[in-house]
Amino acid sequence: MYAVIASGGKQERVAEGQQLRVELLGVAEGTEVSLQPVLIVDGDRVLATPADLAKSTVTARVIGEEKGKKINAMTYKNKTNQSRRWGHRQHYSTIEITSIVAG
Repeated sequence: MYAVIASGGKQERVAEGQQLRVELLGVAEGTEVSLQPVLIVDGDRVLATPADLAKSTVTARVIGEEKGKKINAMTYKNKTNQSRRWGHRQHYSTIEITSIVAG
């Protein structure tokens, strides 16, 4: 059995026991969270309609938080002595899928 979940504007295929990084959830470590399933496949049965998915749940436990790779960028305009540097480092939550329940 596997499911496709939506989190942070992205969709991921997950199975029970799998660990993955999603965008920061803003909850404490060890907290159980419920994620929105988009699709659930259980053998020959596929649940994809909103009526079927309303009864389905995917729960996960937050293992920790981590930071992604640092991204540096710069703009430069010639002959005007105008330049700007900035950086960004994305924060992620690491979660472990504990259960997938098809409704």
